[in-house]
Amino acid sequence: MGKNREIFNGLCPELSVEIIRRIAHETKFVERCWKKISPEDFVDYLCSESVKGTVSYNDLAAKIAVEEGHSASRQAYFERMDDDCILFFKRILEEVMKTKYDTEELTDSESVKGYKRILIQDSTIVRLPQKLFEIYSGVKNADAIACNARIQGVYDLLAGNFVYFSIDTYTRSDLAAVFDFTLQKGDLMLRDRGYLVLDAISKAIDSEADIISRYKHKMTFTDPETGENIDLLKMLKGKGKVDMQVLAGEKEKVLVRIVAVPACEETANLRRMKARKEAKRHPPSSEVLELMSWTIFITTIKDTAFSFEVILTLYSLRWRIETIFKAWKSHLQFNKIHNVSAEQLTVLLYARFIMICVVFIHGYDKFKSLLFSRKNKELSLLKFIRFVMRNLTNFLESCLSVRNEMKFINIIEKYCAYETRRRKNYNQQCKSIMLIINDLCGLC
Repeated sequence: MGKNREIFNGLCPELSVEIIRRIAHETKFVERCWKKISPEDFVDYLCSESVKGTVSYNDLAAKIAVEEGHSASRQAYFERMDDDCILFFKRILEEVMKTKYDTEELTDSESVKGYKRILIQDSTIVRLPQKLFEIYSGVKNADAIACNARIQGVYDLLAGNFVYFSIDTYTRSDLAAVFDFTLQKGDLMLRDRGYLVLDAISKAIDSEADIISRYKHKMTFTDPETGENIDLLKMLKGKGKVDMQVLAGEKEKVLVRIVAVPACEETANLRRMKARKEAKRHPPSSEVLELMSWTIFITTIKDTAFSFEVILTLYSLRWRIETIFKAWKSHLQFNKIHNVSAEQLTVLLYARFIMICVVFIHGYDKFKSLLFSRKNKELSLLKFIRFVMRNLTNFLESCLSVRNEMKFINIIEKYCAYETRRRKNYNQQCKSIMLIINDLCGLC
């Protein structure tokens, strides 16, 4: 067993040789006994090399030849990058994502109002080589062409791991991706207004899941008692604050709760300035600009113990995925993709997703708990990811021995912990909202 396999096997036991080989045969990535390229070496080295930047066939072949002594040609690796290879890596990713780990924080918070998962869905744009424009689309004008892909992700705050990824064309909007991920009983989903679809809310209610979303303009609301249409702006001007059940939609009406509170003038003006700046051909209407004087949420949570303040604090946790996307692009080389084929691009992105899950489950989540329990310090995600990517081999090895682990904790305390300050960091905010919710629901 090579060094890379020992590290992966110790760090990520769900990716054992037996499991990888089974998936390789099931996906037909391997149909008979191999001579030089084993599926476990292919996964281990492509994943570990993928977060360092571009991975050419020549680089991959040379790396495995040096480390494992298997001198397959770069042509041999090229021939393996096909649809079966894509399916193989997709199944490996699913194997990693389905594993749930009992970390200290998960044990403390997994009974939050009975929610089994608190989920965040969002997307980010990744720049691609121009040769893939016909497949993934992007932005094109008379002077330049920019090819992009849209990566959708769903992150579970309680488990500290991603539960869904997709690689879509640039033109496929968030609205179209709403139904790609199915909510389950006991889920709470935090979504931006770009994902607000009434059919999706209706399905969430049927699944006994909850949703918190920002209000989207031009939604039709009806009073469930009188059946009369509600003029939202007029009502807000008259009452100031609103917390009520309404029927949303024109034809198939869905019972939701609308919660709104006036925003401070500075926040409202910043929203208007941003809206005008982002508007292209159609500037925002006067009604839209007026509504920006309120912070408005649509939710399926009927319990009024979940006040506006609690809902706002919960929704603020959605910024976690924005920080994660920033870490991807800054430290996981997501914008470093050389002139690859569509098949190679897909495999490369799945390899990076696998490494993201491995680093989050076995790295960040683990060392965050250890650092807090032993040093009473909070671990910064951005600092940690940056440090790990620059010291990947040492990080992987530190997870295999208690001695190395303790040495690593001392190092990350010095270079990766949040600095002491009055403003709460993300980890502190997350713990605070979990305690508030449990207290409201009598679960403490």
